[in-house]
Amino acid sequence: MEPVFYLLIACAAVSLAAFVFYGADKLKAKQGAWRVPEKVLLSLSFFGGAPGGILGMLLFHHKTKHWYFWLCNFLGLALIAGLSAALIFLF
Repeated sequence: MEPVFYLLIACAAVSLAAFVFYGADKLKAKQGAWRVPEKVLLSLSFFGGAPGGILGMLLFHHKTKHWYFWLCNFLGLALIAGLSAALIFLF
């Protein structure tokens, strides 16, 4: 199998985790309970979970007013696209 396929599978898994974490953090925020640290949400979004992070932001209306979450998610998308292009080009 192509290496880009493995990259996309990993990104899909991290995206699912990011989506779940954004939803859990929104729920916890409404309940006034323990919150997911921002660095966890940002790390998941940047390192492969940008599609899930953006979807979580939009569906849960969570962290949408923080510019650095948008920036991190779009940089994460660029990273995924760049790595995918590099793998397709190299292999």
